[in-house]
Amino acid sequence: MDPVSLYERTASNAAVIARRVGADQRGLPTPCSEWDVSALLEHMSGGAVYLMEALGVAQDRALWPDPAAVTECVEALRRPGALDRMCMSPAGFEWSVAEAAAGTAMDQLIHTWDLAVAIDGDRHLDAEVVEAVVAMFLPHMPEIGRQAGLVGPAVQVPVEAAAQDRLLGAMGRNPER
Repeated sequence: MDPVSLYERTASNAAVIARRVGADQRGLPTPCSEWDVSALLEHMSGGAVYLMEALGVAQDRALWPDPAAVTECVEALRRPGALDRMCMSPAGFEWSVAEAAAGTAMDQLIHTWDLAVAIDGDRHLDAEVVEAVVAMFLPHMPEIGRQAGLVGPAVQVPVEAAAQDRLLGAMGRNPER
């Protein structure tokens, strides 16, 4: 799956669940121990902002989770040469905007699950996207994230576990939560 499609699907799915969050749920704890639902939503809103800034285009964080924010970002990513630009990763190394789009997709995917756990929503992630993320990022990227202090310790899951559970465990989540 190309990085723009990967980002589009994960960001769109994230926006759907984000729009379901009620005012009474904003203070609920999430699997990210340092963030409640409000803080997690604030972090998730930064995905499109990060990519747009990498492209030199300003985006209003307040637009998210409006689907227009995702559309605007996807359109910018699809401009000729956009994916070849270089930017700084959250872990502190330089990578292409194509890699940034895929990395942001992974972040949105994992945090969609975190949000679903927090608000007792549907925890099943897009299986095709999960498979693509597993193929792109496991086993190396979670370790890079851990070294940068962005990912918690891995949670052991059975070798034969579903791709979603393997991904969640690698990213420091207990899939049985």
